[in-house]
Amino acid sequence: MSAYILPTIILVIVIYSIGKCNLYESFIDGCKEGLSISLSLFPSILAIIFSSRIFISSGLLDCLFSIIYNIFKIPGYILSIIVLRPISFNASLSIVIENFSKYGVDSYIGNLSSILQCSMDTTFYIISLYIGFLGIKNTKNIFLICILINAIAIIIGMIITKLTL
Repeated sequence: MSAYILPTIILVIVIYSIGKCNLYESFIDGCKEGLSISLSLFPSILAIIFSSRIFISSGLLDCLFSIIYNIFKIPGYILSIIVLRPISFNASLSIVIENFSKYGVDSYIGNLSSILQCSMDTTFYIISLYIGFLGIKNTKNIFLICILINAIAIIIGMIITKLTL
């Protein structure tokens, strides 16, 4: 059944647009617009990919983990989600899945991993995308506010997890 949904939608659009507009020309205009948007977003996406890879490969992540663990006593398997989630969704998701397989879905670590994965966002990716695309120049408070929101999500996530278990 699901194999017929997309062709049916396309067929309905084609039948509806016959005689009302030049379908091929509208399609080409849409492709040109989509290509120009993707080309304007490409430098921002490339910059965040390179910067996150450099951050992880440089060893700075391990140094940051040891400092945070010594101050807050948060284990590394949770710290990795906290640090990587604002940078990369896929990296933090792979850690969540690893935590599920090691500690179980219903464990404290599994629940906290789920809550952190869902309550935080890829802050730096989104900020770089919007700043790059919209050309925003005054960005001094954007990063601070986003980091503060992620910190609030971490604290509330830990409280909720402690209360539910």
